[in-house]
Amino acid sequence: MEKRCVWSTICVPSIRDAKWLIRCSTTPREDASVAELFASAPFAALLPLSVGSVELAAVDLGRLTLITPYKDREAALSKALQSAHDVALPAPNRTTGQAGCRVLWFALGQVMLAGPEPDPGLAEHAALVDQSDGWVTATLQGEGAEDVLARLVPVDVRAAIFKRGYTVRTQLQHMSVSITRTGAERFQIMVFRSMAKSFVHDLETAMEGVAARG
Repeated sequence: MEKRCVWSTICVPSIRDAKWLIRCSTTPREDASVAELFASAPFAALLPLSVGSVELAAVDLGRLTLITPYKDREAALSKALQSAHDVALPAPNRTTGQAGCRVLWFALGQVMLAGPEPDPGLAEHAALVDQSDGWVTATLQGEGAEDVLARLVPVDVRAAIFKRGYTVRTQLQHMSVSITRTGAERFQIMVFRSMAKSFVHDLETAMEGVAARG
């Protein structure tokens, strides 16, 4: 009869040292111990985080599908998106839709569908790539959120310039990110999964700096 060990361990020096977490335990089977892995969310031990009036929290956008339209098929793709998901193809640096089903401009000739499983019919007009495991997303919100980002990114995110529904691909320190304004004092930030720890560290440092100004 299989007997499970009652102990488990974290396969990193400490929880905060993990870029993503994998809990493991051993199960003795036929005189040998077999490792069992249990995946955890990359931000599990890092977020939520609140400093002063600004909060950083993890958010699950659901399925992430990178969509690259075939040559001269943008109009047809937009109609297909509208028919299947009630969202249109966004203009550069813009988004369409809302929470649960949003399309973000992601790069020249590319958009990201966040939320639903893509309708199979979209494949007639574009290449579809599931990138759900490649990105993690957090929301930065509160009075002072703009000031926090101003310390980290080389773009102007003030509300007068970067309005609700605007999105940009840029650098946050050394990391490639996607930033979208989703509210008056709220931003959605996507970063590569492997950068989760560095991302939180840099934002926390900036949040502390803003809070220290009073």
